[in-house]
Order: sequence, then structure tokens, then C-alpha cells
Amino acid sequence: MKNTLWAVLSLVATVSMAQGTDGNANGADGEKTLFERVTNIEKKSDKFNMYLNMQAGLYTGFNQNGVDGFAGGAFKVPQLRLEVKGQLTDRLSYRWRQRLNKSYEPTGSDALPLAIDVAGVGIKATEGLSFFLGRQCVAYGGFEFDANPIDIYKYSELVAHQYIFMTGLTASYNFTPGQQMVFQVLNSNSRDATEFYGDSIEERSMALVYSLGWNANMFDGLWQTRYSVSVMNETKDCNMYYVALGNLFTFSPKWNMYVDLMGSIENIDRKGMMTEIIGLQDNHNVNNAMYGAVAAKLNYRFHPKWNAFVKGTYDWIGMLEGGNGYSKGVYRTALNYLAGVEFYPMHDSDLHFFCVFTGQTNLYADKALMFNKSNYSTQNASIGFIYKLPVF
Repeated sequence: MKNTLWAVLSLVATVSMAQGTDGNANGADGEKTLFERVTNIEKKSDKFNMYLNMQAGLYTGFNQNGVDGFAGGAFKVPQLRLEVKGQLTDRLSYRWRQRLNKSYEPTGSDALPLAIDVAGVGIKATEGLSFFLGRQCVAYGGFEFDANPIDIYKYSELVAHQYIFMTGLTASYNFTPGQQMVFQVLNSNSRDATEFYGDSIEERSMALVYSLGWNANMFDGLWQTRYSVSVMNETKDCNMYYVALGNLFTFSPKWNMYVDLMGSIENIDRKGMMTEIIGLQDNHNVNNAMYGAVAAKLNYRFHPKWNAFVKGTYDWIGMLEGGNGYSKGVYRTALNYLAGVEFYPMHDSDLHFFCVFTGQTNLYADKALMFNKSNYSTQNASIGFIYKLPVF
């Protein structure tokens, strides 16, 4: 396997060096690739680019798993993804990204393992219209959702419980230089439906998720948007309805912040958090679950090599309608809070080191107390690095 991989890379390197100039082929933010640094040969083609997406460090926990105070810690690599992409012609591109520390066993209707985030081809039909076909990220809005997973220290509860990589088709149309509409249709079951909803369900013969998005960059970059509405087929006669309104404000080169508003109504509970509170109903997840969240993050680049940030998310989990002896309303709220600093040692590199404190407070409503739930808080501290290493 190792010899085969090196043979493939050597072949690609030979082909790439033989090709003419085809745009900027450097890594993130113009950083030289590992291949260029080792061989001292300039890469002149954009047909093959390889990145290793990493987040690693020392992660510690407090007040967790019934342990008061320090609950333990370990060095971990929670994010490790290999990514390959390229521009083959002016109209044809491809992209593949795979998580190296996740299951490789195929699941769901597309016969792909959950470890594969992206695997597909892009086609530029006209100057404004383009398509992407294959495994890809669902076009849910929001800037927390839109970020590279390696850059996330902690998601809101709602986003953390989304299954976001599915297979299908996306059409994007740039109707002005700063505004884009996106329409997407994907398989909705990236895993077997019984794993999402329980055993006593009736599956759809064709379960899809439809998304319509608006991405904009207005007022010279002051305000950017990632808005979307989605309808997902769950089981027979059950759907999920999802809305996300993502807003990014860039006040100056030093200050920016995003504010995301998200909500989900699920005829049968897909995320499982409401079911975790009250238990299964008739051997399947509860009906009429509802979720909402607000996420906001403020960045202050107080020095070219230093960034400080704070982030907060507020989630609520409940039932839109009562039934089977359960009342409607909010059952749990969750407040996440984060603060940290990041150090970028090289001006032309994505490499940065972080020190972050995170906390979460969970509050249960009176109606949830009958299910033996009680309020609790947890905290985490971590120090490590994040790097989208341009390999080739």
C-alpha cells in the first residue's frame, strides 16, 4: 500500500512538472507546497493539489462523566483529513477529501463510507452557471457550518448533530459578481435510516434533501451572507424543515464577527437530542422535534501574528407538538462559551497554534425532570495546532 501511494505521487509529480502554467498552484494563502520545499522545483500546474488538514493537541476536561474537577486529558488528533483537488480544464475540476480517523465501511444509499467528505467533479457550464456532482457538503447556510472542520473548536449543539456530507447534485448561479444562488438535491440517508430513526419505521423508496441558498458579498465586503432553506425527506410521510441565516461582518482588517440563526422542525427526530431526553416512542425516535440555535463569534487580529476570539452559542431543544403523554415546548437549553488566542508564526502560512477554553451549561425545563434529568456544566481546555498543510 505504501509503495503504491509513493508510485502514484511520483507519477503525478512527473506529469505536473511537464505541464505548462495553469494558474496559481501554491497552497493556502500562497504558501509553498511541501513538494516545492523539498525538491526546490516550482510547481506550475493547478491540475493536482494535495492538502493534509490537521488539528491536534492536548485536550483536557473538567466536571465530566460524573467527575468533579479535573476529569482527565490526553493528546489527540481529532481532525485529520487528506484532500486532493485540481482544475483539469477551464470548465472541469475535481475534489476529494477523506477523513483518515473515521470508519471506512460503506453506509447509506450511496455506498460510500462516512470517512469520505467530498468526492466529485465540478463543471463550469457558463461564466455564471456551474455544477458539482458527487459526495459533497449539504448547502446549509451559516458561517459556523461553512467553516473548515479543522478550524472549529466547538460547534453549537444543532450543527454538531447534523450529518452534513451526502451525495447528489448542486447547481450554482452567480447572478451578480457578489451574489450567488445555489440549488441542491442530495440523498438524505448517508446512513441506514434505522440508524437515524429507530427500527419501527417505514422507509421512503427515494429519500432526498432539497436546499436553496443565497450567498452574498456586499458593501465592499462589510456584509456577507450564507442563507438557506432546506426540506429533507426522512421516513414515509415525515420531513425535516431547516432554515439557516448566516451573517459575517468585517468591520476592519482587525475586527470581524459572524452571527448565525438556525432552526429545524423534524416530523421524526433526526438529530436524536430530543429522543435522548424522553426516550423512544413505539421503538422509534420521537415525533415533532424542534431545534433552534444562535451562534456568534468575534475575532480581533490585534497583531499580524496574533488573533484573539470569543464565541457563544445558545441552543434550545423541544417538541413542536405534544402527544403520547408528552407536552410541547422547550425541554433543554444549552449555552456554549469559548475564548482563546491563536498564533500564526509565518505570514504566508495557514499554520497556527491555539490555546482555547470552552464551557457548556445545560439547563432542563421542569417538564424534563420527570425523565431523571438534571442541570450540569462542563469545561474543557486545549492547546495545540491547526494546519492545512499543502503537500503538493
